[in-house]
Amino acid sequence: MRMAMAGLYKRVLPSPPAVDFASSDGKQLFIESIQNGTMEGFYRLISYFQTQSEPAYCGLASLSMVLNALAIDPGRTWKGPWRWFDESMLDCCEPLEKVKENGISFGKLVCLAHCAGAKVEAFRTSQSSLDDFRKFVVRCSTSDECHIISSYHRSIFKQTGTGHFSPIGGYHAGRDMALILDVARFKYPPHWVPLKLLWEAMESVDEATGQRRGFLLISRPHRDPGLLYTLSCKHESWVKVAKYLMDDVPNLVKSDDAKDVQKVISVVFSSLPSNFEEFIKWIAEVRRREDGDQNLSLEEKGRLSLKEEVLKQVQETGLFKHVVAFLSSVTSCCRNALASSHENNLPGIGATICCQGAELLAGKFGSPGRYCCRETCITRLKANGDKPITLVSGTVVNGSSEQGVDVLVPSYPNKLNCCGSSPTSCNGVYPAGNDVLTALLLALPPETWRGIKDEKLLSEMSSLVLTENLPILLQEEVLHLRRQLHLLKKCQENKVDEDLGEPLC
Repeated sequence: MRMAMAGLYKRVLPSPPAVDFASSDGKQLFIESIQNGTMEGFYRLISYFQTQSEPAYCGLASLSMVLNALAIDPGRTWKGPWRWFDESMLDCCEPLEKVKENGISFGKLVCLAHCAGAKVEAFRTSQSSLDDFRKFVVRCSTSDECHIISSYHRSIFKQTGTGHFSPIGGYHAGRDMALILDVARFKYPPHWVPLKLLWEAMESVDEATGQRRGFLLISRPHRDPGLLYTLSCKHESWVKVAKYLMDDVPNLVKSDDAKDVQKVISVVFSSLPSNFEEFIKWIAEVRRREDGDQNLSLEEKGRLSLKEEVLKQVQETGLFKHVVAFLSSVTSCCRNALASSHENNLPGIGATICCQGAELLAGKFGSPGRYCCRETCITRLKANGDKPITLVSGTVVNGSSEQGVDVLVPSYPNKLNCCGSSPTSCNGVYPAGNDVLTALLLALPPETWRGIKDEKLLSEMSSLVLTENLPILLQEEVLHLRRQLHLLKKCQENKVDEDLGEPLC
């Protein structure tokens, strides 16, 4: 005898106050809004509309939907070779298991949006007004260049449940109603609600944080941040590293009687936590060899060109020269510890990247020991009459199977061809320990150095790390890293909900 199973199949949408999008009234609101030009943001959102995969994933589903609608490249693969935002990839500011159990707070969703590379303006209702909210809704409903995610309490709409996140898909000016694209599609369909009532629903207090709810205005930055460098919280050591950089380093600098810049650098890097190398990475472009030919797409050329310009600008800073001098002065043991994952030997880097690339393309990143690079070839490829490109080609073996992987490496156009050659014969200038450590020093908050006792040294160090002294492209890269560091530190302290408006640069 088959036992009955308890379960729920959808909920009846309380109407009023809501109007079902698919009802005759809902359709009429939709048509009139199109005619009035306040559904422009709808089309991209509906193209990427998704159902939250877990009952508490409304924030993650809303964010991944908006990020994909804005065509923001996550810079890492989802499955196979495809780069795509999915809820499972939004784990930078809160472990997925914790989100699955408790949901995510407004502040930590803001943190996730920043870490994903979006431009974010976040407002609690205590920081805004109904009139301002209406202006933002109109702005994003008459354009596809921004989208709004609302954080509200369902009870105001007589719906079951408590706190919820969903994107706003459009606006009807005549009846002052917003279209909520509810990501809990297993529960309620998309529906129109009075904007004033939505504001009241956002004015409720989240019991978990003691803060009012609100809304996120999310748009695409004028360029993708983190072009060459990014901070990673994939390894559990990130908590210790973030705390060390933000809390311990200023105290170490203050307590040491340093007399020159190299000594200051020594103070920073002499007590690094273990697995520090997992915290900051440089970003490479990976493709299957059979997916590409000797020609690069305009998109690939553009990304590679920007990476190379960032690399060039880092290596032209005065701070870079001090980092190089410092690393040259320390023992080989210490030098290896500092740059263990940022080695300065391109064949070694090539083998590592090809293995990681194969893992990414197979959707199995983080499976050590399964992939082995049997052969690596590094050449300077000149295609379409363009400037030469550094191409790392590897044959990666996994059990009985093998595949060819190509990696586009940002570098200076120096003569480089080292297939089967020794490391010393590869003289290209590509991302390595020197510039990665330089970028990290530049990204530390300006107040890090204020404890330096020697006034002349303080002035010199402040000038070396001053963001305004950097070229614009490098400024943006550094500020992105600084923002990531700030947000990770706030997540580590569980304070990200307390200071959404605090400046990050």
